[in-house]
Amino acid sequence: MPHITTSDGTRIHYEEQGHGRPLVMIHGWTFSGRFFHRNVGPISEQARVITVDLRGHGRSEKPQHGYRISRLAADLRDLLVALNLQDVTVLGWSLGCPIIWSYLELFGTERIRNAIFVQQTPKQYYSAEWKLGHAACYDQAGLTAVQQQLTLMPEEFDKGNLESCICHPLPDDEKAFLLREMAQSPAYARSAMMADHTTQDWRDIIPRFAIPALMMIARKDKVLNPEGPAWVAQHMPNCRGVEFTDSAHMVFLDETEKFNRTVLDFMKG
Repeated sequence: MPHITTSDGTRIHYEEQGHGRPLVMIHGWTFSGRFFHRNVGPISEQARVITVDLRGHGRSEKPQHGYRISRLAADLRDLLVALNLQDVTVLGWSLGCPIIWSYLELFGTERIRNAIFVQQTPKQYYSAEWKLGHAACYDQAGLTAVQQQLTLMPEEFDKGNLESCICHPLPDDEKAFLLREMAQSPAYARSAMMADHTTQDWRDIIPRFAIPALMMIARKDKVLNPEGPAWVAQHMPNCRGVEFTDSAHMVFLDETEKFNRTVLDFMKG
């Protein structure tokens, strides 16, 4: 299987298809690059599409270390360098968004032309002045509950998690395929990653990013309040928001054709 080895010795699996300017697609927490299976084919007709499995997910290695957002940003940089990618469009869905934000904070726009963000709030925890966080994992108690579910009932958690992320029913075979992908991520990796991810607050740095960007906003999302992603589009100087009125958290499955068209239009622009 194609892979690169990161600076800390972790093997990261990736897949690629098509030719042209590169698009690197970063999946969300507990999932894998193959969640974009409806999108890679159509988009790769006009671009070189590279999907990656984050460490601890899919076919990538699952070490006992390195599940901080900053390390995942370094993994992204290691991938771009190893494949000698230039002028890249990076697409992050959910957890993939803060990975890109961290990359931009640490490495600037090195090798990157522009970015597409898909349905992620800049702060998942609630506070006195911020209520646009995660529906369940919005404080320490919520995080602890999620970690316990991951450890004690992973199959039930995955089924519920998948159902909460879509608003249009999936065919049984596709649902089974996606659940198999989720099952490849062990509880210790997911638990450590969420513990770092969900406590971050990106509101201070997002207004400083000048890179051309797009935020896809899913109006039927029950996982993240859509006004959180909308905040990013409003406060990032060169970021445009695009509304998906018939999508939950997995925009690329709920409104597949519009998602693919939006990505290609943005890359052309």
